[in-house]
Amino acid sequence: MILFDLKSLGTLTTGSLIERQNRFLATATVDGQTKKVHIADTGRLEEILTPHRELLLLRNRAGLKTDYTLLAAKMEEGWVLINTKLHSPIAKKAIEAGLLGFRPKKVLSEVRFGDSRIDFLADNMLIELKGCSLVENGICLFPNAPTTRGARHIEELIQAKAQGFEAAILIMALRRCTCFRPHPTRDETFRKIFLRALQKGVRFFGFFIRIDEDLHIRYDGKLHLCEVL
Repeated sequence: MILFDLKSLGTLTTGSLIERQNRFLATATVDGQTKKVHIADTGRLEEILTPHRELLLLRNRAGLKTDYTLLAAKMEEGWVLINTKLHSPIAKKAIEAGLLGFRPKKVLSEVRFGDSRIDFLADNMLIELKGCSLVENGICLFPNAPTTRGARHIEELIQAKAQGFEAAILIMALRRCTCFRPHPTRDETFRKIFLRALQKGVRFFGFFIRIDEDLHIRYDGKLHLCEVL
């Protein structure tokens, strides 16, 4: 099932990473020239954004501070999506297609609940989406960097469940792995809240995506929780 067409974004090209200068900026070689690249992902990505890594880039419109926006990086398994701005439309399409076990009558995005904006409301189910690009020893792990915002949103899901909503954490795996668990060391607060949410009845859903040779993002199967969290 096709969830998104990267070619629909505009003019795409490839480049080679020189270095990541900060969370949002990198330099890359494109057609023999050094260009500035916007990174729309604040994760560490230290195992992905390494020198000479082949990048899939979207040409930016004139007048911006950067020449290109990063869309994906070429890993051993193929292109890996590295752009959090695309996570929401991809996941929404999957939810609408029945990823949660039902086809919602309506899916709303960025829904206000408590002090947060939760990613989706599918009928009566509030859903918080997390994209997972970190794989260690064959296991998908999130987060790859501390996320106060992520922990707060899961707290809100616990409150939503207590108030009569259905609530779910949705993990979109950007790389293949055997199963998912919260990272054991990078954010202890998030890990504890994640486990508490499951105990309180917040549901877990996970799915894989892949980028095919035509640069379509496709649904690539279900992601399950590891048996021992």
